[in-house]
Amino acid sequence: MMNDQLIPEEIISSKSVFDGSLFSVSVDELKLSNGCHVSREVIKHRPSVVIVPIDSDDNVVMVRQYRHPIAKDLLEAPAGNIEDLELPLESAQRELQEETGYFSGDLCFIGDFWSSPGFSTELMHAYVARDLVSKPLEPDVDEFIKIEFIPISQIIDYIRTGRIQDAKTISAILMFMFVR
Repeated sequence: MMNDQLIPEEIISSKSVFDGSLFSVSVDELKLSNGCHVSREVIKHRPSVVIVPIDSDDNVVMVRQYRHPIAKDLLEAPAGNIEDLELPLESAQRELQEETGYFSGDLCFIGDFWSSPGFSTELMHAYVARDLVSKPLEPDVDEFIKIEFIPISQIIDYIRTGRIQDAKTISAILMFMFVR
């Protein structure tokens, strides 16, 4: 280690094995600091946003949607990918409107986090949204969402008891709890 930094892994080769509409996958061959060679599968994902919307009654506005990979619905904070040429703040406002039907008059950045850095490049930008007014945008054609209002006073209990299990939602809520 140098200056408390770990020595980076040296990329020997990188091969693209999948290129989809949401992400791509590469297999990288690396040389470690000890000389060993390893293979890493990397999901290359565009940056995204997650929003913790707070209404005038101190409820967190959540979305419930079915998630095919796990074959169940989850209670989540609104979230989505940042589109080409879009700033994270613009993306957060768009996703909030598409998923909840609300526009925020007070949208504040609260921090960034890596969603799954062991295999993905996705960086999530977290926001808290207040001063909500009804101003819906057309949802994506593949989104079937139910809106739920959870009192802030109960939100940590929802996480503790497993009623909220989505990692990005848990991360954003905990970030919000420390800055509110």
